[in-house]
Amino acid sequence: MGRWRDGRGTLLVHGDGGRVAAVPLEIATSYRARTKGLLGRDGLDGAILLSPANGIHTFRMRMAIDVAYLDRRLNVIAVRTMPPGRLGRPRLRSRHVLEAEAGAMADWGVRAGARVTVEVE
Repeated sequence: MGRWRDGRGTLLVHGDGGRVAAVPLEIATSYRARTKGLLGRDGLDGAILLSPANGIHTFRMRMAIDVAYLDRRLNVIAVRTMPPGRLGRPRLRSRHVLEAEAGAMADWGVRAGARVTVEVE
């Protein structure tokens, strides 16, 4: 897995029966990129990965988002949908947080117990 840098890549969601969903991904690893996240955006094509992170907030966001908490092996610990103006509860085992527009993660198969991988461009 290694250390990522701010940039772009592809999120691969490994589903049942060998199904793999490929999702455009933004990677935010610097303090500045993680702090900005989805603030000020009206939408997102794909997902954004915040690393390291174990919790998020949706203050000053314009849209509801899906949030997936990932452990160090990129296994999904929990998935929540959060409206704007909320503070998410930190997850102790979480090392990374994945964010997307509300409803998108269910379409991709991101759920508790699923595994994802990241391909960097």
